[in-house]
This record gives sequence, structure tokens and C-alpha cells, in this order.
Amino acid sequence: MRLLAEKVAGGLDIVGVATSERTAALCADLGIPLSTLDEVPHLDLTVDGADEIAPDLTLIKGGGGALLREKIVAAASGRMIVIADESKLVENLGHFPLPIEVSPFGLAATIAAIDKAAERLGLAGQVSVRLADGQRYVTDGGHFIVDASFGLIRDTRALSSALHAIPGVVEHGLFIDLASTAIVAGAGGIRIIDSKYRQEQD
Repeated sequence: MRLLAEKVAGGLDIVGVATSERTAALCADLGIPLSTLDEVPHLDLTVDGADEIAPDLTLIKGGGGALLREKIVAAASGRMIVIADESKLVENLGHFPLPIEVSPFGLAATIAAIDKAAERLGLAGQVSVRLADGQRYVTDGGHFIVDASFGLIRDTRALSSALHAIPGVVEHGLFIDLASTAIVAGAGGIRIIDSKYRQEQD
């Protein structure tokens, strides 16, 4: 964000949409102009991070707690670029617990439904409510997040559909068919992974 602010100060003409209140506050401090998706319903580009990146650029996101807004913005964008370090690259998603944003109402029933949906797909593991400073973490949208430690997720599309079918689930952290490019930093330099052409460039 600070590097972007330097470009804006140097004359770069952009308008952005922040995916969290924290980011919005930082943009205000740095002088990066912001709008909303109500005013600008289609964006050219989303640039974001990820908690895990599979070879086909399916992602797990939501470790920072803004997965709902991040997914709305990504879906409204013509292209999504992910920037991460090589520790986020995995052969199969699921090493990182899957964040699931849920309604506070009916929380226990929603968690039970998540458990049942996972069991039908051959998944098992602890589903726990995220805490912050000893209290339940509350998203910018006023929801809770549960973190599901399912382990290896063999069928991300099936899990996505199963979670979306649960009324108490607001959104989940599986980002499927959204990222087009990943820029990955590692000890050997920078790699660009492009889903459109299924190739890596050094």
C-alpha cells in the first residue's frame, strides 16, 4: 500500500475499493483515493494475498478475516493477481484451516451443519470459532468466522457447493476461478504463475 501511495503521489491516476476497514483507514492516511462498488461496480484489477495457492490458482483466503469483502471485490474485477511468498504454494489445499464466515444467529446449528457436510465429503477435523483477544472475532460485516481444519481438500468445488447450501454460512474462503495470476517470491527469485496459459515464468 505504501509503494502504491508513492506512485499515486507521483501522478498515478487510480481509484480503489478497500476490502477491509483497516485497509480503508490506511488508504486515507496515505492519500490513496477510494470509492465503493456501488459507485464503481466493475473494477479492472484486484491485487491481494492468499493463505494457500494450489497449482490451478484455487486459493484459501480469509486468514485476515476479510474473506467476504475480498471475494465480492475479486468477483467484480476483470482480473485478480495474488502476491505471496513461496511458503503459500501447496499441491493440494487444506494445510491451512479453511475460514468460513457465518451468521452469529444459530451458530451451533451452523457448525453442526458444516460438520455433516464435511463428513459427507469424507472430510473431518475441528471446526472452531475464531477468537481475538479472548472474544469471538467479528468481521467488518458483523459476522463470526469459524476455522475448519479439514486437512486435504480433494474436491474444492464440491465443498464450496456444500457450504453454500448451509443457510448460516455467509461465505467461505475457497476462491475458485477468481485468481488469474500469482506473483510468488522465494529464495530463487520471483515466479509468475498464470492460470490462463497454465505456465510459469522465471
